[in-house]
Amino acid sequence: MDIYVKPFKKVSFAEEKNVYVKDICEIYAPKKLKNKVEYTKVLEITENEQKNYLISIIDIIDAIDKHIPGHTINNVGEMDTVLEYSPKREKDNSFIKYLKISIVTIILLAGSSTAIMSFHSDAQMAKVFENYYYIFFNEKVQNPMLLDIPYSLGLALGIIVFFNHFSGKKITTDPTPIEVEMSSYEASVTDNIIDTLNVQKTKGGNNKNGNI
Repeated sequence: MDIYVKPFKKVSFAEEKNVYVKDICEIYAPKKLKNKVEYTKVLEITENEQKNYLISIIDIIDAIDKHIPGHTINNVGEMDTVLEYSPKREKDNSFIKYLKISIVTIILLAGSSTAIMSFHSDAQMAKVFENYYYIFFNEKVQNPMLLDIPYSLGLALGIIVFFNHFSGKKITTDPTPIEVEMSSYEASVTDNIIDTLNVQKTKGGNNKNGNI
């Protein structure tokens, strides 16, 4: 009988010591068989500290085959899973969370405004606006507000459209550039952890599941 498993690339695990197939995989199998597969133990964590563990598809297949032999196990997901283990669950502290958001917001606003002003100074945007005003109105005016105001509004609108986000809501259903970059960053970090754990697992030999 066929069993289909779809391991996740990265999972977080807290407090519990026994890691079962259901914790790291999606499973497809007949109902009675699926229940047995779900509660097949893949890893028992013995250390009481925060660590990353590597669980390969070979470990999952080996555990299932030993627990319920005689079935064909098909992998339709990742080859390696990073298990982020924490001995205690993190408590949701709203004050700390909003404090961090406030600090990051202030830093980003200060940094972005400094970058925009520096660019405008280097590019001499004030002089460009004065020249535009002279071209269209044949009059020399310093800091023409007629151009400064629409330019500032256009800059704000361009930033909103580019980041696809305004007042806590998305403008479209497409992922924002920040979400794309964060996904790419997390994927790169996870791949790096997998490579490191694989190297340690190969060198360790006697350690079935690599960990850092």
